[in-house]
Amino acid sequence: MNDNNAATPTIFILSGSVGASGEQLVRKVLAQFQDGGALVKICPRIHHPEQVETIVGKAAQGNNIIVNTMVNEELTQVLMTLAKEKQVVVVDIVRSLLDHLSTLLDQKPVGKPGLYRQLHGSYFKRVAAIEYTLAHDDGKNAHGWSDAEIVLAGVSRVGKTPISLYLSMMGWKVANIPLVNNVRPRSEFFELDRRRIVGLTIDPSQLQHHRKHRERRLKRVSLSNYVDPVRLYEEIEAVAKMLKREGVRLIDVTNKPIETSADEVVDLVNRRLKS
Repeated sequence: MNDNNAATPTIFILSGSVGASGEQLVRKVLAQFQDGGALVKICPRIHHPEQVETIVGKAAQGNNIIVNTMVNEELTQVLMTLAKEKQVVVVDIVRSLLDHLSTLLDQKPVGKPGLYRQLHGSYFKRVAAIEYTLAHDDGKNAHGWSDAEIVLAGVSRVGKTPISLYLSMMGWKVANIPLVNNVRPRSEFFELDRRRIVGLTIDPSQLQHHRKHRERRLKRVSLSNYVDPVRLYEEIEAVAKMLKREGVRLIDVTNKPIETSADEVVDLVNRRLKS
């Protein structure tokens, strides 16, 4: 990003935390303008006057504005003083509301950055887990598998995705990896902590039912190897043997609700991590 570009104005968003809420608001407002002709620069974790001075200096070099979301009163005062000296426009989207609420509630604001995120930590953890799980569904983004708190592995249609999503809503970061008979998994798989990997297995007849349902839903002509009962049995057995050989424990999900299977996965991982 070029902060000195006079042709395109920059909106500097100052935050004592990560700046996510300020960015969301600014981009929502920018969406009302057809060309969206402004750059957005997040300036997170502002804790010192020197940081404020640097940003005001950059903003003064062009047709730019500053959006302030800091709750620290002293830093905000420094910002307003410097901005006035350098004739930089500051839009303070927090101060006015803080002042009014302070009068309404007869209290002084705490002025602690990141307090909302701390108070709602479980919510943000769950959102992060869901985002991670969606990004690592069905073997995607292998470079990030090592960040998973739980890894589910098994044959196609064994139930990896629905169990993964259920676990993510409980706050677990889950990667799920499809395994195919006679096909070696990616090298990243063998580098993972075996205690966090859970293999899923299922009765061949139920797997056949799931795969036939998928074919009907996708309106595809039946692929004999994909639904053939003998091949399914061989596939399940081969994958199970490979996982056991790698020190991975298995859970049978046959005729089990997603919630039950998810509870078994969590219980197994927790027990293995404690052992």
